[in-house]
Amino acid sequence: MNALFATAHPWLAQYGYGALFAVLFGESFGLPFPGETFLVAASFLASQGQMRIVWIAAVAIVAAVLGDNVGYGIGRCGGQRLAMRYGARIGIAPERLAKTARFFARFGPEIVIVARFIPVLRQLNGVVAGGAQMPWKRFLVYNTLGATLWVGTWTAAVFLMGQRVEVWVSRIHDLALALAGGVGVLAVAGGGMLLVRGIRNRQPKHVAQI
Repeated sequence: MNALFATAHPWLAQYGYGALFAVLFGESFGLPFPGETFLVAASFLASQGQMRIVWIAAVAIVAAVLGDNVGYGIGRCGGQRLAMRYGARIGIAPERLAKTARFFARFGPEIVIVARFIPVLRQLNGVVAGGAQMPWKRFLVYNTLGATLWVGTWTAAVFLMGQRVEVWVSRIHDLALALAGGVGVLAVAGGGMLLVRGIRNRQPKHVAQI
């Protein structure tokens, strides 16, 4: 847990649940904050009796849902185009936003439920959902479900595993990155197939000479 503590522990030790809320809230509408790292570190501290796991879960869910809804509002008001143009200045890489938009277009609004578990989608799914004009009530339901599943999975797993958590955190991170890469490959392959099909359909058909 040394790597996690190096980033998160000083902030959690000084500001407690406030630091957890601020980092998760900021990450949830696109800022490059290590939200998952803070959640894992806080849950580990709870397993050692230094924080309360119930408060960690409650704060994390509220911060994640509120942050995603801020992102949704930004996207709904046209902020997605601004983020594409100027996002790099505040750490929102345009290519990451474009990748999230491709995920959303490929797999539909239901991707909001699992977005929390995928590094790229976790930060920007609210902005993209708002930009795609997804109905807010639908987004709120999917997003709350996804945030609850994500927070519940991490807090329960880390709290129960305690000292053994470091090996499992590394494995889960690798799995999440592999999943993101695999879905990206499928999206690119699907787009390529559609492009080829479109080119073929535009080609003039030869009429047999009589």
